[in-house]
Amino acid sequence: MKWRRRRRVEAAPDPGPEVLAERFWCGWQEMLPEVAAALGDREPGRVEDQLCRLVAELHPRLHFSLERGQRSVYALVVSGQEDPELRAYTDAWKASAPPDDPIWEFHDSVPPVPDPTLVTVNLGPHRIALADVRVVAQVDEAAGVVDVAVHHPTMVDLEPAARSAMTFLPLDATLGERLAGERLRRVETAVTEPAGTIGLLELRDLVRKLASLQL
Repeated sequence: MKWRRRRRVEAAPDPGPEVLAERFWCGWQEMLPEVAAALGDREPGRVEDQLCRLVAELHPRLHFSLERGQRSVYALVVSGQEDPELRAYTDAWKASAPPDDPIWEFHDSVPPVPDPTLVTVNLGPHRIALADVRVVAQVDEAAGVVDVAVHHPTMVDLEPAARSAMTFLPLDATLGERLAGERLRRVETAVTEPAGTIGLLELRDLVRKLASLQL
């Protein structure tokens, strides 16, 4: 066998977030009929690989999900998980997105659910109602942030990974990924319920009020 020297291929320069975002939306429009058919058949996995490639071409560290929409039937979420290095890409993606319509809405971070207390999460054998989550919130008004400790009665029975998920998931569901990233500083798990706890909707009101005072 004759070995050939592999030619060195220079990495293509990044054309910029705006150009990459436009390419994404062109690709999205091309595959939209296939996406709609897969969702209509309740088989989103049929288009998962194609969407993964499309999002990776925008930036390989971005994440995406197809969700039920809040105002539309479906939602496409493309998130940098609050990584500041990715914000330019998600900002450009959102800026060039089509207007929301009755079928699709588009989010550049995970949005809050309308009422987290109506959500039940399945973690292994556990069905966990977020209505039972209790939070201790300590506000640092000068810094404009909140330190929280999150408790649920099932925390004591959960494995470490599930316990971590049950610490952060209720916060993202309540505040949305962006507001949680901006206003929550220290987040801890409380296995036993501390004194002075509040519910998730009270936490949402508190954090939103704090954020409005910083504007």
